[in-house]
Amino acid sequence: MRICLCSIVVPFSHGGAEILDASLEHELRARGFQIERIVLPFSWHTRLDILNSAMAWRFLELKSAAGEEIDLVISTRFPSYLIRHPNKVVWLFHQLRQAYDLQGTRYGFPNHGVEDASFIDMVRDMDARGLGEARALWSISDNVAERLRRFNSLEAKTLYPPLRSDVDHRAGEFGDYIFTVGRLDPLKRNDLLVEALALTRNPIRAVIAGAGPEHDRLSALIQEHNLEQRVDLVGWIDDQRLCELYAGCCGVFYAPYDEDYGYVTIEAFRSEKPVVTSRDSGGVLEFVADGETGIVADSPSPKVIADGLDTLFEDRHRARTMGQEGRRRVEKITWDGVITKLTGRRSADSLP
Repeated sequence: MRICLCSIVVPFSHGGAEILDASLEHELRARGFQIERIVLPFSWHTRLDILNSAMAWRFLELKSAAGEEIDLVISTRFPSYLIRHPNKVVWLFHQLRQAYDLQGTRYGFPNHGVEDASFIDMVRDMDARGLGEARALWSISDNVAERLRRFNSLEAKTLYPPLRSDVDHRAGEFGDYIFTVGRLDPLKRNDLLVEALALTRNPIRAVIAGAGPEHDRLSALIQEHNLEQRVDLVGWIDDQRLCELYAGCCGVFYAPYDEDYGYVTIEAFRSEKPVVTSRDSGGVLEFVADGETGIVADSPSPKVIADGLDTLFEDRHRARTMGQEGRRRVEKITWDGVITKLTGRRSADSLP
């Protein structure tokens, strides 16, 4: 079975979506499928850049290559699902959220009146066509599926992404620090963690791994609250160090704004660590239940987050119990299940 996996790249940017694209390619190849990954750069500096990036995908048609048919195309993020193919399957990571749920928030595009409304209409029209012509439509979470239903009147079934199979997430002792990892972006709200640490009753430390546009702002915030001895910005780390930091923390902070899915949650639970999050964190709440697998703050307030961090720090037994329950809840998310649903086969040599 010859499969083209269509994905985008934002140059010099790396996060959960890029990891998921690479993992899907690896797992398909490991099961004997013939895979070619089609990657185009995506620019969203201006609205014209976005439309040009979208049209580049729409102009592509991948029915055959080198005289042989391409059996299946799998697309993931906007605008890769605009590609044309008679057997197109979409595993939707997310749409251009600035044209949907982020519109009108501080995370969306600045509003430029009629011009902005026209652009949003064009994006939604493209999505309706590109997603509507897919033979099968899957989403990475109920949250993503609900957005698709609300804004585009399209139905997608949820197919949760597993973790990379070559990374050894494991349980460990409960140390004196909170861990979080990911792109340092405003949507991830790592500033909440820094501001919460300034309000905790206990001398909790934090380790923040990742890189991105928020680095300098977070550094300044750390200095403003005199937290240089308690907060470490460690940048991007390798897989071994990642697993070590998960294994040794007393809990994980992950409270992004309306997250699509959230690999961090699944990684934390595989390491048997509870997650502190917020009521408005979207897909994270499909796994984090307050008092059962973590702590859900009623609002994204530093004081409320601080209380949650103190709870984990002061009651390690409770934290361990919540982390163990979290692991049980994610154990059935497997690559075999994902591959079977996306391709109709468990492996290349199995019957359809």
